[in-house]
Amino acid sequence: MTTESSTHGSTESVAGRDSGRLAGRLRDVYVVDAVRTPIGKYGGALSGVRPDDLAAHVVKALVDRAPGLDPALIDDVYLGNANGAGEENRDVARMAVLLAGLPVTVPGVTVNRLCGSGMEAVIQAARAVALGDASVAIAGGVESMSRAPWVLPKPERAFPAGPQTLHSTTLGWRLTNPRMPEEWTVALGEGAELIADRYGITRVQQDAYAVASHEKAARAWKDGAFDAEVVPYAGAALQRDECIRTDTSPEALAALRPVFRKDGGTVTAGNSSPLNDGAAALLLMDEQGLRASGCEPLARIRSSAVTGIEPQYFGLGPVAAAERALEKAGRSFGELHTVELNEAFAAQALGCLGGWPGLDPGIVNPHGGAIALGHPLGASGARIAGAVAHRLAAAGSGTGLATLCIGVGQGLAVVLER
Repeated sequence: MTTESSTHGSTESVAGRDSGRLAGRLRDVYVVDAVRTPIGKYGGALSGVRPDDLAAHVVKALVDRAPGLDPALIDDVYLGNANGAGEENRDVARMAVLLAGLPVTVPGVTVNRLCGSGMEAVIQAARAVALGDASVAIAGGVESMSRAPWVLPKPERAFPAGPQTLHSTTLGWRLTNPRMPEEWTVALGEGAELIADRYGITRVQQDAYAVASHEKAARAWKDGAFDAEVVPYAGAALQRDECIRTDTSPEALAALRPVFRKDGGTVTAGNSSPLNDGAAALLLMDEQGLRASGCEPLARIRSSAVTGIEPQYFGLGPVAAAERALEKAGRSFGELHTVELNEAFAAQALGCLGGWPGLDPGIVNPHGGAIALGHPLGASGARIAGAVAHRLAAAGSGTGLATLCIGVGQGLAVVLER
């Protein structure tokens, strides 16, 4: 892949590591590599692994796979995490740097945009490189939903006489501010039901979408499509994503009961993403970093966007975010070669696809999505951005989009090109 300047910035060479930074022009940002762990199911093969160890594993894997890179040249490590209440507390990015054996001079920062945390980390790292604040950065995310703790709020008064309530931090609203309108704080699955109501998305359509996700994921693993990106964790007996069901069918999914609505519900465990554990990370560089390390990039980050939406319709957040990111990149849906849309729910994914009439659905999630692969919250955004980069590299050229919805009503999107 060549590294000439793109239309949005300049990549003039500069002498010395720190000279020329913030010279008034945006630098091109390249994805040099992207890795992820196999995704474990809730209480499954990765449940015995601490999230900071998962994060350290993908950070170390990136460095090991770039033998020409002096780790001391890594300017910063950005990691997303949605929980932050358990073993990933105290800035899991910095913990990962230390546990991975990187020089203590390499800093780390943890960011939280809930389900979009991993992609937010990529965006923030890319922004630092584009501005010249960094030449080499690692960005990604981690989540162990299995190990997410229960929390006990401190009582407003000392020595309460009555029982106290523990709250699970695994997923969804907790310790909710009573000033929040009730329609905003519905369960995530109820939000998917609302999208199904709005667009007339049937249970049959959702189940068919879910079956297709499993079929594509199983085929991708069989064909070796994930070989370039998956780095198994040595301390766990897991070589591939744990939630893929090779024997699922529309009939099997039709037998499942709705989870969030007893009467007339369409959202089930089968057409929703599961609870998961995993980590993902990308190595980002400018041209100076490429020259210093001798690395060849997979793709270039062209643009990004974030948008907000009514919290109960959080699943539709990607619609406007993708449109805005493509507009910034000067691209259209018809010019895309591959798309990763995180599948929080089948109803949510179908609702987003319906909002993009110019997009060919055949290029979306060709290797399956989160319904089959899994959705470890803080890692998913980095996983799908890395997947797009690898597919663009395999194709040799093209434009790709990675986008996902976020609880409490937001959407994120990144456009990549090669």
